[in-house]
Amino acid sequence: MTDQVLTFIENGVGRIRLNRAKALHALTQEMCEAINATLLDWRKDDAVVAVMIDHAEGRGFCAGGDIALIANSARGDCAEAEHFFFVEYRMNHLLFTYEKPIVAFIDGIVMGGGVGISLPARYRVATERTVFAMPETGIGLFPDVGGGWFLPRLPGRVGAWLAATGGRIDGADCKAIGIATHYMASDRLDAVKSAILDDPKALSAILDDNADTPPPSKLAAMRADIDRLFASDRLEDILAALGSDGGEWAVKQRAVLGAKSPQTIKVALRQLVEGAAKTDFADNMRMEYDIACHVIRRPDLVEGVRAVIFDKDNAPQWNPATPEDVTDAMVDAIFAPLPPDRQWTPLPEIQPNFQGA
Repeated sequence: MTDQVLTFIENGVGRIRLNRAKALHALTQEMCEAINATLLDWRKDDAVVAVMIDHAEGRGFCAGGDIALIANSARGDCAEAEHFFFVEYRMNHLLFTYEKPIVAFIDGIVMGGGVGISLPARYRVATERTVFAMPETGIGLFPDVGGGWFLPRLPGRVGAWLAATGGRIDGADCKAIGIATHYMASDRLDAVKSAILDDPKALSAILDDNADTPPPSKLAAMRADIDRLFASDRLEDILAALGSDGGEWAVKQRAVLGAKSPQTIKVALRQLVEGAAKTDFADNMRMEYDIACHVIRRPDLVEGVRAVIFDKDNAPQWNPATPEDVTDAMVDAIFAPLPPDRQWTPLPEIQPNFQGA
């Protein structure tokens, strides 16, 4: 086991504590493997009543996945990146189908891999420190880790806006649109966790009893504009709608989209359409693995990570450079299923077709 994630049982509660403070608890393959092994053990352990996911020392919750590993692998044969996705997506699916209740305390940054480890949980507790985003189109990736399932099931066109722009929302916003099931002040979390540890069978009631009324959601005030201007599943239509509107918010959104990878915005928009039609979370993760294995072989990922993570010049040269240059055939190729021997599969211990709460 790795010390990057702490796993232990405390009075009937299985504790998973992310423990990479210097990396804002970003997930490595070793962390995902440790979480998978631990959750499988706890499934069979009658002493474990519930599971609690949070972060240990430092700011949190989880800033994403091991992007440097993925990009470095994409420069070569992509094998290491593919294996990381395979293991991480198995973790996402295991969390989603888990029979025992899971509560994730998303207190702090929740991005990318942090979304994938928390949204599948039955209970998600946001605070005034929560910052939620799926910023992948800014590095030539796409909103994976279950984004194709969760984002299109958010109200209106919020999911499409989050996926395309990488927009950041706060804890009150998360509660307003159902990303969080509960909202409470961060300075009360320790007391709430202690109460759960004292009586894990009362987990749901404890969360309900300690929930605060969040402040007004800033996202709620933007909903009409989001639903109207991001109504289409075509990037060109969205850009045209934003351009025709001409308002301050629309101009800003158009500029944001202009800085992202046109290829991966188109991929994300189609991903949400395809994901909305899925009835099995495993089918969504299989699709996302197909997309991941194709996207990492396209130029934008390596270039996006170079510009944002490595060189930090924030001036990526996207290829293709414009939405018009991203053809339907190119997107179709990214969604092409992998050969049977390379396709993603859930952990063999997970019963097929079981859908968790």
